[in-house]
Amino acid sequence: MSDAAAVLDDLRSESEELDLLVAGLTASQWAGATPAEGWTVAHQVAHLSWTDEVALLSVTEPGRFGDEVAKAMVNPEGFVDQAADAVVAAYAPQALLTRWRTGREQLQDALRAAPAGTRFPWYGPPMSVASMATGRLMETWAHGQDVADALGVTRAPTARLRHVARIGVRARDYAFLVRGIQAPGEEFRVELEGPGGELIAYGPEDAAQRVAGPLHDFCLLVTQRAHRDDLAVRAEGAEAEVWLDIAQAFAGPAGPGRAPQQGSGE
Repeated sequence: MSDAAAVLDDLRSESEELDLLVAGLTASQWAGATPAEGWTVAHQVAHLSWTDEVALLSVTEPGRFGDEVAKAMVNPEGFVDQAADAVVAAYAPQALLTRWRTGREQLQDALRAAPAGTRFPWYGPPMSVASMATGRLMETWAHGQDVADALGVTRAPTARLRHVARIGVRARDYAFLVRGIQAPGEEFRVELEGPGGELIAYGPEDAAQRVAGPLHDFCLLVTQRAHRDDLAVRAEGAEAEVWLDIAQAFAGPAGPGRAPQQGSGE
């Protein structure tokens, strides 16, 4: 099995887990607020549905995808919210669920059929099949976390989180640059403990700047789904300390992050 096929399998599993979480919700639960300001559960699923469809355009009709990029440039900080609002306004919950299911399977089929080595245009650098699938998995997990938090559900961490962590590590320099800060010149060592106790490591073993903690907590940090003060991720070195305050795995402007939980922190 190719690396891309393995990531696509994990993306499907991640989507199915969220699908199980929302499939039986009532209309009032779909309309319930999530930790993302102004976004309901329906907004979270609408965003995933819309982004899958935009990704499908990138894979199958790159010219039309270029039109989507042009739209984004008109309102770079608000186009994501506008897209989610439009989908929520147009679809009742069950129709929205059907739209998301259909779109994500169409994207699966298109990515699996793409020739090896193909790269697709995106809002940032072009994406390979594996990187496109990894990005979709990261978004599905992160927005699924918003849904789970809104419903008061605790999800068990899975080995699929290694994909999210990898994006977070690779996006280190972007997190600095998007805030107008010079990116560090040397690699960091990142050591994460997976859900089965396995070590997931990045960077040279002798690096002076180091980050360590549970894989799940690191993923919550880099997707900005929890405040650093509420997580067991620790830094060693001044530059690593700064990174943990600004880390983000997603493209676009620096997000506001989440406030620490009441009574947490030192």
